[in-house]
Amino acid sequence: MDSLPPKYQHPASRRSDRPSGRKGNIKVTREDWIKAAIELLITKGIDHVKILNIGKKLNVARSSFYGYFQDQNDLHDALLEEWHNRNTINLITEATAPCATITEAVLRVFRCAVNSSLFDIPLDFAVRDWARKSDQIASRIIASDKDRIGALTRMFEHYGFPLMESETRARVIYFMQTGYNDAVIKEDMENRLMLVPYYVRIFTGKDASQEELDAFTAYVASVSG
Repeated sequence: MDSLPPKYQHPASRRSDRPSGRKGNIKVTREDWIKAAIELLITKGIDHVKILNIGKKLNVARSSFYGYFQDQNDLHDALLEEWHNRNTINLITEATAPCATITEAVLRVFRCAVNSSLFDIPLDFAVRDWARKSDQIASRIIASDKDRIGALTRMFEHYGFPLMESETRARVIYFMQTGYNDAVIKEDMENRLMLVPYYVRIFTGKDASQEELDAFTAYVASVSG
């Protein structure tokens, strides 16, 4: 079997290598500001992601903000970096993980649907909502979708599917899951797991082995706690 393509690296990831920021309020870290900003982005939208609002949420003076960020645009860049790393990088990492079969590979991608540490669904939709108000953010969304679908396409190609079929199957998986998330379907995990073998068959044209299905079920149990 040919080796898998190298794991995806995006220029935006360069920020993650920098120090945590200039020293600010000793009670609040740069990560605290980002976390609070993300919570506001998800619950109230980008219009409420203001320095004053975040400071109130953290119960600190807004002056501490400038120990870590140059301005609000710098914070926005940090939010987009966090979104990119949590969702796009993680999805691509799962899609390029070494697997023996295409069915095992698809089940590996399914991990993103059941583990919020691999794919933050509320954050993804919050950024998409932000994109409706900003052409620049809309461009980031388009680029991200392209990267994610590209990784899924390469996954299918690696297991012998022709290019056009690979891209079509990749788009079906990606847009089905995006629509599933958007519909906010109330479905317990037991029912979802019952459908997994059929999803795999529809997405790949092949049946997952019982061993592969058992391994996925065990993974779901390990992250469901």
